[in-house]
Amino acid sequence: MRIAILLAALSTTTAFMTTAALAAEDITYRKHIRPLWEQKCMGCHGQASPYLADFEADKEKFTKLNVGPRMDSYPALIIYVGWPDTGAIMRRLDDGKTAPNTKPGNMYQYLGGDDAERQKNLALMKSWVGEGAWSLGRFKDLDKDTLTKMKVAE
Repeated sequence: MRIAILLAALSTTTAFMTTAALAAEDITYRKHIRPLWEQKCMGCHGQASPYLADFEADKEKFTKLNVGPRMDSYPALIIYVGWPDTGAIMRRLDDGKTAPNTKPGNMYQYLGGDDAERQKNLALMKSWVGEGAWSLGRFKDLDKDTLTKMKVAE
């Protein structure tokens, strides 16, 4: 029991320290997000993956093939942050702690091999999106203030 509490505290402390370090640096797609994306996500969301419209047209087929929509470039990824599929990245990568009564997104598990790595990479993604802009809502649900907080620097 004590070990479990210690590990939970350590994970929380690591995530906090990582978030503090990231806040001191401007997070960009090229320097920070692209390398993470190549390591953790490109296997299913790379150049061979369909663009969003094609994926949506035959979602069942691509899901069976274990292929997600294409997100292999800055413009392709921004679709899932800002518009037209606003918040999709946030909903999929979230750890379930952003909103009450939510569970981790279906892609959260792929952010790392253990919870500490997942929390570190989630903190990086949240810093890139922008303080106060990480929202699980869709475009129609978001207010202008939340949308203007999005950074997503290239």
